[in-house]
Order: sequence, then C-alpha cells, then structure tokens
Amino acid sequence: MFNQLKSRFGSGLALGILGMVLVWLMILVILPQILMIDYSFRPNLLPAEVGAPKDTFSLINYETLFNNDIHLSIFFKTLWSSVLVTALTLLVSYPIAFYLAKVATPQKAALCLLLLIIPFWINEILRTFSWYIILAYKVPLNALLLGLGFINRPIRFLSGDGGVLIGMVYAYILFMIFPIYNAIESLDTNQIKVARNLGAGWIRTHWRVVIPHSKPGIATGCIMTFMLAAGSYAVPALLGSPGSRWFTQIIYNWFFEGGNWNQGAAYAFLLLVMCIGFIALVMRVFKVGLGDIAK
Repeated sequence: MFNQLKSRFGSGLALGILGMVLVWLMILVILPQILMIDYSFRPNLLPAEVGAPKDTFSLINYETLFNNDIHLSIFFKTLWSSVLVTALTLLVSYPIAFYLAKVATPQKAALCLLLLIIPFWINEILRTFSWYIILAYKVPLNALLLGLGFINRPIRFLSGDGGVLIGMVYAYILFMIFPIYNAIESLDTNQIKVARNLGAGWIRTHWRVVIPHSKPGIATGCIMTFMLAAGSYAVPALLGSPGSRWFTQIIYNWFFEGGNWNQGAAYAFLLLVMCIGFIALVMRVFKVGLGDIAK
C-alpha cells in the first residue's frame, strides 16, 4: 500500500496519509475496543472500590448472559433476524443492481440512483418513523389494502418482527446495492451475450456468469448489511413490539438505564464476536479474501 501511495503522491504525503489512518484506527477503533474488553472482564464496582481487592478479572459478566434464558434467546434471535434481513436485502438489491449496471441506459441509471439516494438525505430516525406511520394499524398501508380488497380487516404489521424487517431492508438497501452494482458493472457484457447465444437461460446465465463475477460485491454487501442490522438500535426501538426486542436494546439498557457499563461491555463484546464470525463465514462461503472485498 505504501509503495502505491508513494508512486502516486510522493513519499512525504504517503507517510502523512498512512499516519492519519493509523491514528484514526488507534483512537476511534482499537483503543475503545480494548477498553470495552477490559471493562467486560471486571465487576461493576463503586468508584471507591475500583483498584481494590474486589477489582479482579472474572467471567461473571459473561455468565450473566448464559444464565439468563430471555437475554440468550434474544441474542440468538438477533443473529437469526440479522441473517434474514441480509438475505431479504440481497434478494431485493440484486435485480436492482443488475438493472442499473447492465440493462438501464446511462441516463436511466443516473435517474434511478438519484431516486435511491434522495430519501437517504433525511435522518435515519425520521425515515424509520415514516415507516412507523405507514405500517400503523389504521393508516396508509392498511387503508390501501382494504380499499383494493386484498384484506378484510387491518393487519397489525407492528405487532411482531415484520415491521422491523421491512424497516431494516429499507434502511440498509444502499449498502447492498452499491457493492453489487460496482462488481456487476465491471463484468464484460459480451460474456452475458455469449452465454445467452449458447442457449443459457437467464437463471443459468446469472448463476454461472454474473454471480461468480460479482461475488466480492455480494460478500461486501452482505457483511455491511449484517453488521448494520445486528448493531441497529433505532429501527427495532421504533418499529418493534415489546416481544420483538433486539440485543442492542438490552446493551443500551445495561449502559444507560442500569448504569452497569461492565455488563454492557460484555454483551457488546459478544455481539462483536458474533459479527466477526459472520464475516469469516461469508468470506469462506463466497471464497473471497480481504483484498477482494477491499476492491
């Protein structure tokens, strides 16, 4: 990396760029994570007891999760739901990305991209709250479905995880579309034409030509979407029911309502380990490395 930066910007500027990146990583990423891990192995003590004999490393904060059936079930539900959000977002995003990259004219692609981006100029909380209004019991969506005769009575979209899934797919769709779009755009269109001329249908063409070429983009989109979904707080808080709590809500409660930063740090660290495991799994399934994802 240094040689590439040196050849492009010169040795002085290259060292400056790398230095800023390292400082950014150290202050905003590495040190907070080290502090969180340290907190997670220490008991929650009064200020006067910090550094005293009771202030020792232990696994008590982690044992709390595994001894609490409710929190443990929410942990695994968050894992499964985040995977489901990722899969749904991929199903919605792949056709859009392919259309933008290989079907639409440059003018239509630019217009579609603009229409996709404009809603994201609004704050995430406001966008999520708009879905709360749309999915509410007696307003727009139910009224439309009743008027068209698709349903006989209003549906409670916000009574389970349905509203959360819809809100998350909408909130993170761009993080799936753009990596896949960039990967498909680099594919030579002649390869698709050759596959079609040789008799391959559209499904086989995508399975044997387009998807293998776009694996790095798909892997990147899945990783980003999963990480954002697993760590989301606003969407479950606004669109979820009391029975559809997210693990991040429990972490928030430990930190800011319970005042137990050590317990919250343990829960947050386990969530981080879960996300790292998912990243490793995706890289193994798609057979891509960090270099492929970085492209």
